Amino acid sequence: MPAADLILTGAQVRTLDPARPTASAVAVHDGTITAVGEAADVRDWRGPGTEVVDMGGAHLVPGLVDAHSHPVWGLDMATGTDLSAVTDLAGLRAALAGAERAAGWVVGFGLDHNAFEGRPVHHDLVADVLGDTPAFLRLYDGHSALVNGAALAAAGVTGPRSFAQRAEVVCDAEGRPTGHLVEHAAMDLVVDVLPRPSYAERRTRLLELLSAMAATGLTGAHVMDGGDLDLVAAVARETVLPVRLRFAPWCMPGADDDALRELIELQGRGGRHWLVGGVKFFMDGTVEGGTAWLEHADCHGQGTDAFWPDPQAYATAVRTLHAAGVRTATHAIGDAAVRHVLDTVASLGPGGRGVHRIEHIETAPDELLSRFVELGVAASLQPPHTGYTRDDGTDEWSRRLGADRAARAWRLRDLREAGATVALGSDWPIAHYDVRAVLATAHRPKGAATRRPGLTPLQALEGCTSHAAAAACESGVAGRIAPGHRADLTALSVDPVLAPGDELVDAPVVVTVTGGRVVHRGG
Repeated sequence: MPAADLILTGAQVRTLDPARPTASAVAVHDGTITAVGEAADVRDWRGPGTEVVDMGGAHLVPGLVDAHSHPVWGLDMATGTDLSAVTDLAGLRAALAGAERAAGWVVGFGLDHNAFEGRPVHHDLVADVLGDTPAFLRLYDGHSALVNGAALAAAGVTGPRSFAQRAEVVCDAEGRPTGHLVEHAAMDLVVDVLPRPSYAERRTRLLELLSAMAATGLTGAHVMDGGDLDLVAAVARETVLPVRLRFAPWCMPGADDDALRELIELQGRGGRHWLVGGVKFFMDGTVEGGTAWLEHADCHGQGTDAFWPDPQAYATAVRTLHAAGVRTATHAIGDAAVRHVLDTVASLGPGGRGVHRIEHIETAPDELLSRFVELGVAASLQPPHTGYTRDDGTDEWSRRLGADRAARAWRLRDLREAGATVALGSDWPIAHYDVRAVLATAHRPKGAATRRPGLTPLQALEGCTSHAAAAACESGVAGRIAPGHRADLTALSVDPVLAPGDELVDAPVVVTVTGGRVVHRGG
C-alpha cells in the first residue's frame, strides 16, 4: 500500500460498510480510501509527506451527497431579491417597493404561492409599486413566474403562445397576458431578455456557492440539469471544485433523433470532480402551479395533462437512451406521472433494473410503491419541500390535491420499508442546500407530510450516502467508507444517527473532504 496523502485519525467513524461498521482512522491516497482501521495503524500508513488530521473525536461518515440540486443553473434562478420570507401580498408589495433595480430590472426569486392568499397570480397585484420598471419574479417551485407589463413588453409577449412542451402564457378572457408564466418554455420568453452577469461574476458565484455547500458537509451533488458545462469545465481547470458534480442534461418534448444523439454523445464528458452521467426528463410540473399530472383533476380542474403532450413520445425517448446505455431521471410529482414513468421502465424489460430513477414523487397510491422495488427504480425525494405545506391543510399544495391525495405525501418511510432505494436531496435553490437540514427533515417531515412517518435517522443518513450512490449506479465506488472507495468524507461534531434533529441542523461541520482534498475545516 502506498504511503497516504491524508490520514484522518481520532474519529468516531460510521463507515456504512457491513464488513467493518466502525473505525477510528482512515487513510487516503490519490483521492481514494486505501485503509480503514484504528489509531495504532496510522504509523504503518504514513510517509514523509502525509498530512495527519486529528479529528478530536468528531463523527466521520461517508461524504454527504445532495441527490437533487441545481448549483449551476441555480445561479440564474437565485438571482436578485430573495422573496422566500414573503408570506402575504402586503409583504410582497413592500419587498418590491424596496427591491434593488439592477440594470433597469427588478428580479426576484423564492416567492411562495401562498403569498397570493388564494388570488389568481396577476401583474395587477403589484403594478403600482413597480411602475414602468420591468420585473421577473420566479416562484419558489422554479416552474412558474410573475412578470409585469413592462417585462412582457420587453419580451414582445402580447398574447398566448404555443409550445412543444406543456407550458402556458396565462391570459385573461380577452387574450391579454396576466403576467403568470407557467413552465420553462413560457418563462424563457422573458428570461432571454433579462440582464446576464459576466463570466467572472458567474465564476465567483459558483465557487462561493460550492464552498458554502461544502461547509454544510456536502461532498457531492446530482445536478438535475445540463447547467453551463463550459463554465464548469473552465472553473475545474482553474481550481479544484469543492463539491463533486454529476450532471443529467435535460431532454425536453420535441427532442428529435439529433437531439437524442447529442445527449448520448455528452455522456462521460467531465473533468476533476465533475461528470455528465445521465439525462433528466420532466413528466409533469408542480402541484401548486396546476401542472402536476394527476389521475384526477385538482380542485381547480387542472392537472390532467402530462408535460410531454404525447406521453408515448417520452417513452420512446427513454427507450432510445436506454438502448445506448444512458441512465435517466424523470421529474414526476403527480400520481399519473409516477405511474407512467414506472410503466415506461417496465417496458424496457429486465435490463432496466437499477438504472433509472424518479424525482420528487410527492403523491403516490399504495399500489405503486412495490413497483419501485420490482423494477429497480430509485426514488429521489426532497424532504425540505414539506416545509411549503401546512399541518392544517390550508396551503395551496394541500388544497389543490385534496385530503386523500395529500395524505399520500412524500412517502419516504413507506418506500424504504417496501425495499426501494430512497435518495435524498434539497432541489436547491427550491429549498436551501444545507444537507444537515435535509437529514433532519427526512426523519421529522413538516406540514402535510407529518401525517406519515419519516425515515429513521440511519435511513436518512443512507439517503445522502449509500442510497444516493445506488441511485447514481455508483455503489462500487461511493457511499461507504471502505478501501477502494472515493475519499469523499464528512465529519460532524455530533453523530447524525443519534443526535436529535434540532441539534443536527446546527451541528458544526468539522471537516469536509472531497476527492481526498480537505475542502472545508470547521472552527
